Amino acid sequence: MRVSTKGRFAVNAMIDLALREAAGPVALATIGERQGISLSYLEQLFGGLRSAGLVQASRGPGGGYRLGRPAAQISVADIVLAVDDREPPADPRPGAPATAALWSQIEEVMRQHMAGISLEALLAQQRESGAPVVADPPRRRPIAPLPAPRPRIAAPNSVFALAGVLAR
Repeated sequence: MRVSTKGRFAVNAMIDLALREAAGPVALATIGERQGISLSYLEQLFGGLRSAGLVQASRGPGGGYRLGRPAAQISVADIVLAVDDREPPADPRPGAPATAALWSQIEEVMRQHMAGISLEALLAQQRESGAPVVADPPRRRPIAPLPAPRPRIAAPNSVFALAGVLAR
């Protein structure tokens, strides 16, 4: 099992989602802003997470993502396996089979360790460190105050109006 950048970003995004889902579905754009991940990359990651049943999507205004099952039932290994590419092909170099068993054992130990870490445990760590638990309500940009009305000048606005004023 390899832990790639995809896996790391997916774990961070899932923590972000889980911390804020109590306020309703979480939009990928807001996760991307907080985590510094592009929206297109998040869409790729969440496609794999959705296929694995780790998240559920809702469409339309106010839509977004929610966890597909309780955080206590989602492990770091589940997240990483859902987004990472399949295992790379066998190493074609001579002598590679000599250490293949070693690398397989190490990968299995990593997988077992990550399977023992639940998303709920990561959330507890975040809460202890003071991370916000719910999303801030969406804020509208402040509306700029209207400019002060300018005093009306009773002046003609065309040559013809000027001629009419002078003719009086």
